[in-house]
Formats: sequence, C-alpha cells, structure tokens
Amino acid sequence: MTQDLILQAGRRTVRMETEAVAGLEKRINGDFQRACEMILQCPGRTIVTGMGKSGHIGRKMAATLASTGTPSFFVHPGEASHGDLGMITRDDLVVAISNSGSSTEVLTLLPLLKRLGIPMISMTGKTDSPLAHAAEVNLDISVQTEACPLNLAPTSSTTVTLVMGDALAVALLEARGFTAEDFAFSHPGGALGRRLLLKVEDVMHAGEELPRVHPETLLSRALLEMTSKGFGMTTVVDHCGELLGVFTDGDLRRVIDQKVALDKATMAQVMSRRPKTVSAETLAAEALRIMEDYKITALVVEDAAHFPTGVLHMHDILRAGVI
Repeated sequence: MTQDLILQAGRRTVRMETEAVAGLEKRINGDFQRACEMILQCPGRTIVTGMGKSGHIGRKMAATLASTGTPSFFVHPGEASHGDLGMITRDDLVVAISNSGSSTEVLTLLPLLKRLGIPMISMTGKTDSPLAHAAEVNLDISVQTEACPLNLAPTSSTTVTLVMGDALAVALLEARGFTAEDFAFSHPGGALGRRLLLKVEDVMHAGEELPRVHPETLLSRALLEMTSKGFGMTTVVDHCGELLGVFTDGDLRRVIDQKVALDKATMAQVMSRRPKTVSAETLAAEALRIMEDYKITALVVEDAAHFPTGVLHMHDILRAGVI
C-alpha cells in the first residue's frame, strides 16, 4: 500500500466519522431530554451495560458519568447473567448499549430487569430492534455506514455512541449545577484536584517551625533564626505575638548594599513592613499565584487577628504537585 493510499484512508476515516457525529445534533430531542430526566430522577446509580465494542464505550461512559456527578458503573452483560446482576438494585437505572439492538447477552437481562422494575434507557443503531422496544426511552445512535471499508468493524458507530454518552454526561452535569470543586472531589489524585482542593493549611509549616524574632532583635541574631529554620526569611512579631513585618534574604542584600552594620542594626530598622500574607484557608494554588506575581518565595500565614500561624514556601507547593 503506497503512502498516498495510507493518507487517503486515514483522512477518509476522519471525514466519515466527523459526518456521522454531525448527524447526532438533530437527535438531541425529546427522547434525549426524557433520558436525562430519568437519570436525574433516579434515586440510585446509573448502570451502563453493553457487549463487545459497545461495552468498551459503555465503560468510558460510566466513568465519565461518575466523574461528573452521576453515580455510575459498568456491568458486563455476560457476567450479569452469572451473578453480577446482584450489583443492580431496584433504585437503579440501566443504560443498555447495542448497535444492532439485539445482542443476546443484553436481551437476556431484559426479563430480569422488568421483574425488578428497573427502568431502562437503550442506545441502539436500530430504532425497531427488540432492545429499543423494551426501553422506556431509546437514543438513536445509527450511522449510514461504518468508516471501515468493509462496513463491518465498529468505527463510526462507536464514535457516535461515545459522543452521545458525552452529551448525556455534560447535559446532566449542567442540570445538576456541578462545579469545578465538585469535579475536584472526584479527582483528588490529579493535578486539577490538587489545585482546587489543597489549601495552605495542608502544606504550611507551623509551631516551632515558624521563624520568629522581635523588633529589638539584632540583625545578626535574626540571621541565625533564618538559617536554623531554613525558609530564607523570618517573621518579626511584637511581644504579644502580632505580626509587624518580615526580614528576608532580599532584605539582607539590601542592607548589605546600604553598608548597614550587621552587628548593631535591629529588626525594627531593617524589616519590611506590611508583608504579603495569606490565611490558612487560602487555596495553595492562589498562594502560588501571589508568590509569582510579587516574585517572592515565601508567605506568612496569619489568622484574622494578624497573628502569624505558619509560613509557606514555594517549594512546599511544588512538592505537593499543585502545578
């Protein structure tokens, strides 16, 4: 097969599948709305089932639904007939996928689902199929032809099914008012989850780790505190513990340039007043943005009374995988 023929086959496949997906838009109709309403009203889980390639698409559909606010999982129809049907309760709803609408393994489940009173949405390529007739609502996923030149291998049909599943998931997401924070709770191990869930209090250093000196502390003594705590800075607090300012590596370079006597200067003379601070409840991602905007590497964490409760270093956020 020549290189030109290979490229032509690839482009033809993309074109055919694009056209098949475009035909779905007119099928987002009353049946689609009814299917969404059924899922929204379901007190239990949305169980997705399908055989073969439909099953592979069904697994992805169930995963997308579950991560966007619709409790869902996939049940293999063959395994369901050998015990896994016990995973489905009377409060659940079934989404059954079959391009032909007559997959034996799926049809075997119909009498059992009917006996349990479990509602069903079908997704079929044939609206007059047994599965479509058995369902309360059928979503039409038919295609004129597969992208496969033999018109045999599921290609366009599986793509259309995948997109219909995504359309359901997104419509349900918006209907539920699902937020980015809700999404993060379903993805706590991912970068998005960490950005939306991780707070300053989760990664800050507190207690004895917080560097503290008083305004009358000599600069030379403050440098020892900075070195021992290892943050390149120290807070300056009054004798009640209220934050007055900070002294950082950058401040040290400034006083050296000004020829300040390191053994005589006090913190009151060289500290930076009104430092940038955050609360413990601030998102770590927001704290990182502040550091980047002001080109600093550490932030003081303070409470509502302006008492320092911790210190946050940029390295802490990076180690936590927020970006």
